[in-house]
Amino acid sequence: MSETKQAKVPEIRFKGFSGEWGVVGLLDNIAKIIDFRGRTPKKLGLDWSASGYRALSALNVKQGYIDFSIDPHFGNQELYDKWMSGSELHKDQVLFTTEAPMGNVAQIPNSDKYILSQRTIAFVVKPKVITENFLAVLLRSPKVFQELSALSSGGTAKGVSQRVLAKINITLPRELTEQTSIGNTFQKLDNLINQHQQKHDTLSNIKKAILEKMFPKQGETVPEIRFKGFSGEWEEKELGTDVAEIIGGGTPSTAISEFWDGDIDWYSPTEIGKRVYANGSEKKITALGLKSSSAKILPAGNTVLFTSRAGIGDMAILAKPGATNQGFQSLVVKEGFSPYFLYSSGKLIKEFALKHASGSTFLEVSGKQLGRMKILMPNYEEQTTIGNYFQKLDTLIDQHQQQLTKLNNIKQACLSKMFV
Repeated sequence: MSETKQAKVPEIRFKGFSGEWGVVGLLDNIAKIIDFRGRTPKKLGLDWSASGYRALSALNVKQGYIDFSIDPHFGNQELYDKWMSGSELHKDQVLFTTEAPMGNVAQIPNSDKYILSQRTIAFVVKPKVITENFLAVLLRSPKVFQELSALSSGGTAKGVSQRVLAKINITLPRELTEQTSIGNTFQKLDNLINQHQQKHDTLSNIKKAILEKMFPKQGETVPEIRFKGFSGEWEEKELGTDVAEIIGGGTPSTAISEFWDGDIDWYSPTEIGKRVYANGSEKKITALGLKSSSAKILPAGNTVLFTSRAGIGDMAILAKPGATNQGFQSLVVKEGFSPYFLYSSGKLIKEFALKHASGSTFLEVSGKQLGRMKILMPNYEEQTTIGNYFQKLDTLIDQHQQQLTKLNNIKQACLSKMFV
């Protein structure tokens, strides 16, 4: 790629292309908009069915891909014929969500027949002036999305009409070959992102299903499935007496600069929940700040951070010593118990915390209340085996998440520099 900074020319451009891009109305490139707003099966004297032609709604259309796991509903042959007659969709056709959410863009992934459902429109392009792949990327570029957002109407759920779309001007290459190069590049990137997203979601669903089976159900003392070599009932333990020491946090005065920008990690609840391990906090405090507050240094490796307010139940394992604010009741796991097993028990601990939380302004669970939780535990060897299994699974999930983050960052950077 070569870089150039001329008027109506993108900052980054593929080699072999030159000249300014042209400015036209968005709908000047569109032969037809397929829009079934307000249409329902009942208005056609029919109803959705358990199988048949898949309906695509705004919930299915994500940024760059179709999520078939959400909102599955279908239409039989009669419904398809009445609904889609004369407006059949085709592979690579661009879909756009008009509201709830507004502005998601994806393309039909294959040659299957689909029913276009609520809050989603499909563009029929003029093939001599714009390619479908390029349109799909253009609609996600920062400039176009900002214009759509500025012109959208509604309160909580923003929406756009065809009248709004008619007000949008776009800047695009005059040569279809340049549009093709750009569109194909982003399509490959989207396919790669989609692959990692699907693997991430599949592994997450596998983890969720196995968690349900590898921990005893309520009223039972053995799990539905367990590793070979282990038998017998799990024993009931009290979380705050037998399993862990529960430690809260604190906040140094923000008015005293000497308390801040030190070398001690100091976590807030908003930093927890996305990654298994807490490797470093956004804000740091000094030793003087630590001494002045109720915050305490928590040991690495055997501390499971647990958010007790402003989103109860998010967890992370502390990778290096650090402290927290008062939005935590952290679990310093005692000898003979596995920190990763306890982390994997997070769903059960969160359910207990939410059930026993109280407060008028916001819900909060105290360390004393959390400590009263009765939790079933196998022997240490089985805890370790279960913990190691979920650690490997979490590592795979995290690797795909990191790739997703990296690829999405690359895509956003390209979107901002490859369009005018």
